[in-house]
This record gives sequence, C-alpha cells and structure tokens, in this order.
Amino acid sequence: MLCGTRRELVWIRNALHSLSIQAEAMLGFLTARQAGLDDPLRLRRAESTRRVLSLKLNPDRDVDRIHGNGINTVDIDAVEGKYMLSGGADGVIAIYDLENYSGKPQYTCKAVCTVGRSSRYVHKFSVETVQWYPYDTGMFVSSSFDKTMKVWDTETLKPAEVFEFEGNIYSHNLSPIARKHSLIAVGTKNPKIQLCDLKSGSRIHVLHGHRGEVLSVRWSPRYEHILASASADSKVKVWDVRRASGSLFTLDQHNGDKSKASSEAVNTAHNGRVNGLCFTGDGLYLLTTGTDDRMRLWNSATGENTLELYSGGKDCNILAWVPVLRVSDVEEETSLDPAFQDAWSSDED
Repeated sequence: MLCGTRRELVWIRNALHSLSIQAEAMLGFLTARQAGLDDPLRLRRAESTRRVLSLKLNPDRDVDRIHGNGINTVDIDAVEGKYMLSGGADGVIAIYDLENYSGKPQYTCKAVCTVGRSSRYVHKFSVETVQWYPYDTGMFVSSSFDKTMKVWDTETLKPAEVFEFEGNIYSHNLSPIARKHSLIAVGTKNPKIQLCDLKSGSRIHVLHGHRGEVLSVRWSPRYEHILASASADSKVKVWDVRRASGSLFTLDQHNGDKSKASSEAVNTAHNGRVNGLCFTGDGLYLLTTGTDDRMRLWNSATGENTLELYSGGKDCNILAWVPVLRVSDVEEETSLDPAFQDAWSSDED
C-alpha cells in the first residue's frame, strides 16, 4: 500500500514539474508576443504542436481484435460517424460499431459483421483500401492485391460489382462531394490511373502521365472534378478529369528553380517514391509524404510548394502538421485556373 502511495506521489510530482515547465514556456511566448518580438502565428503553432505531441491512446476505448495479421486501412462513415471499416493483410474486412451502449467510460467497440476467410467473396490477398460510400452506409468499396476492386452491399455482405485489373491495386478513392459523377479513381501497378463508373459498372477513362506505379489517389473535397495522384516516379499530378489533354500541373518541390534541382529531380515532389497524399478539409492545401522521410504542404490551386517541410527522420515516429489558412490564398486560388472556377461557380453548387 505504501509503495503504491509513493509511486502516486512521484507521478504527481513529475506531472506538476512538467506543467510548470510548460507554463513557463507559454509565459515566455506570451511576453514576446505582447512586446511585438514574435510573429503572431508562432504562439498558435507552438500550442498546436504541444497538443499534438501530447496526444495519447485513449485507455478507456478498445476495439475487438478480428484480423489475424496487420491492418492496412480503416475508414469511418461520414454520415453518422458510427461505423468503422477495416481491411487487413489477411484479406478480411470487418465493420465495427463505435457507439458506447454500456454507459461505462471503459468499453470495447464490437465488430458487427465481417467478410472472413470462410466467405466465398473474401479477397484472396491483402486489402489495401476500404472506403464507405460518402452518402450512405448501405454500400462500401474495397480493393486488394488480388487485382480486384469490389463494391459491397452492406446488408448482404456480397459484392454488387467487381472490377478486375491487370496489376495489384494500391489505392482507390470516391469523391466526398461529387453530384455530377460517380467515379472511383484507382491507382495500380500500371502507371495509368483508371476511372471506374459506379452507375455503369465499367471503366470509362484512363489518365496518362505517370511513369511508375500509382500509389495513392485522392479527390478534392472542394472541386468534384479535381483529382490528385502520387506515384513511384517521385511525382504528384493534379488532374481535371473532364479534360483529355493531361494533368493540370505536376508538383515541383523546387517551385521551378532549376538551379536547386538535379536533372533527375526536375518536377518531382519528393526524392523518392511518393506513397501518400491527402487534401486539407477545405481543399485549399495538399499534403504529401514520400520515402525520403519528408512531408510537404502544397497550394492545391497553384501547385506551389509552401516550403512547410516536415522531416520524420529515422528515430521519429510523430509528425505534427498545423495548417495555417491565409486569406490571400483563399482570395487568389479561384482566379488561377478555369478548372478550379468551373466546378465551384455552377448554379447547382
């Protein structure tokens, strides 16, 4: 009993010491800001970064263990925020109910249904991406290294449509806002981006431009016809899928300054494979990650590298990103390219 009390006292003492250090640092920021010595954004960034670095797993919430191997992908439905999809290296897909019905602070999120190894419809190999249909939890889409993408009926857990490809599928994405199309963008081992139509059940268009496998694709949450793609060729391209003339632009980490780039690095987003990308919630910025241990932030309308560079390093497993919305970016971005005007200024929108 005494040992337990002593441990608690040590913990409290350490916590108070940590809080005093944080308070002293924050007081220093406030004093410098009040004296006009610091940039107004520095305090906001410092506090946001402190909060991100102090994030911890919730000890009161757990999730049923369903997968026998690693989990590659998860997605929470945007309609209710209640159901979570997961896809694993074992080919299994699980659906969890995130609601707490127990009334207790500690609870485990239960799996309500699974597409397990015993199902005749299960993926044969690793599931790389799962995604809910943006407007309804009655349907979801999964893609796998077995070279298939399946559109599932949630009620029956049977595929309503199966798209087959020639190579492994690394990523697929449905637009979160599209009203004028029902396209799924698919990135595979083939350098061509495939566009599949949910309504017709066919592949209707191919985007040419990359020279390596397409590792990630994402639709803009602001303009329904704008798509971004990341590839093993070190490039990130932004497309208007209504155009047949190629991509709108290719992201350049050097912003066109050829004196800073080697001949191999011209018009590249990273010095290595680009294996991830996502838009900010407002669609104004694009975040990319690469095998060069870097994360970069880009203006999604102009393709400009904001030079906000985040380095993971070999011994760092936390990356803090604090996007700062600048009024000038919002005012300028709609006047730069007709592609960004057309999708945003229609009467329907």
